[in-house]
Parts: sequence; structure tokens; C-alpha cells
Amino acid sequence: MPAKVPLTVVNALAPGGKLRAAINYGNPILAGKDAATGEPAGVSVDLAVELAKRLDVPLELVTFDAAGKVSAAVAANSVDIAFYAIDPKRAEDTLFTGAYVVIEGAYMVRQDSPIRTNEQVDKPGNRVVVGKGSAYDLYLSRELKEAELLRAPTSPQVIDIFMQQKMEVAAGVRQQLQADAKRVPGLRLLDGRFMEIRQAMAMPKNRDAALAYLSDFVEEMKRSGFVGKALQRHHIEGAEVAPLTPNLQVLKVHAGTAAICSDFFE
Repeated sequence: MPAKVPLTVVNALAPGGKLRAAINYGNPILAGKDAATGEPAGVSVDLAVELAKRLDVPLELVTFDAAGKVSAAVAANSVDIAFYAIDPKRAEDTLFTGAYVVIEGAYMVRQDSPIRTNEQVDKPGNRVVVGKGSAYDLYLSRELKEAELLRAPTSPQVIDIFMQQKMEVAAGVRQQLQADAKRVPGLRLLDGRFMEIRQAMAMPKNRDAALAYLSDFVEEMKRSGFVGKALQRHHIEGAEVAPLTPNLQVLKVHAGTAAICSDFFE
């Protein structure tokens, strides 16, 4: 049996007496709706259920359709934990654990597109559509120098807007793009990846009293096989359990604020 969680940790993670977990339907790797019940299901839901059980508090699942909306909810302290990709911009408002799942960001083009490689995307005249506030939106906002970046309201809308507005490139989670290619003919996924997306557990910046516990929880969930079994149970392909985080240094405290060590962002 897991050890009893210190009250200081419980109060930091669930200050309202229940654990409010943000569930992002915009990333099919993490969550979706159960086909039979319509309820949230997926690896992030399983982790939230297990954490609430260990804290011995009720669980409230708060659903969103885009990672950017989840990030805003974390910044506003309207949820207690969340599941999305580690990014330096998000770390301004968010405390992250180590990653529990690694997925890939990929590019999609039309079959007749002259673009054949990832390196050809960042060229003048190319318009790249992304899900607003997603990890790859934040990443490409920093990395693209010549291509124009345009934003769809949510990640699942990327391909539809890409087609409707006749853009040159769509960017997203590989699995989402692969699913889109099955419903929309004439698309081609570029080989390789333009970024590695490391999905972690997250919480508002003022919850640093619980960060060490939450980080250890994630490492245990990877080490025990919990995350791997959840991916299998929900039939998730293409995602990998993240490696254990070596020599985990959870946070540095300066002037009363907590910041994740830069090791997480390499």
C-alpha cells in the first residue's frame, strides 16, 4: 500500500477538498470520450483517478478541447492538476513534473505538395497551421523564421482549416494527423518529426509544496508499468512511456517563487 500522503501535500494539491483535474480532449494520446459512456477516458484520466485515490479526496474531471485553454485554467488556479507538454513559456505559470509520455510533432502536406522534408517547411510563402496554444504552437512560434504561422482554435480543427484555406502545411501530434489522413483524402505525412513532445503532469505555480510528491508519483507510475499498461488498455499507438528522470531536481526557489530546473527543457 502507498504511504499516507502528508496533509501539507494534500492541501497543496486539493486545497478545496477535492482534486480538480484538467482533461484535454484536444490530444487523443491523453484523453477522449469513452465510446460506451461518453465519459472522459485515457491515460491522463487514469493518472488522475490514481492520484485522487492516494490523496483520499474526491476527483472532479474538468474537460477542455484545447491545450491552450488548459494552460489558461492552470494559470488562473481554476484547476489543481493538468496534463500537457512541458514548455518554457508555460513554465512561467506552471510547475511541471518529469514527462510520463513522449510523442512526436509532425508535419502534413497535400500529396502534390513540393515539400518533401521537414527542413523545407520554414521557407517564405509557406503557411503552417497549428492548434492555438498547443505545445507545437509554442515551439514553432520560437523556431520558424520565414514561414507564416496561423492558428486553428483547437488541434482537431487543424486539418479542416488547412484544407478550407488551402494552406501549405499542417502541424500537430503525429497520431492526430494520421487519424485525419484516414478521413481526408490526398494528404501526406512528412517523414520524421520536427519536435519531441514530452507530456507531463502540471499544476499552478503556487503549489510548490506538492511538487516533489507529484514528481515522485509520476516516476513511480512509469517505473511500475502503470503508464505503459494504460497506453495499452486505451489502444494508444505511437506514444512511448517517457524514460525515468535521472537525478530529479524538482525545483529551485528564488524570492519565494518556484521554477522548474532547465534540465526538463533540454
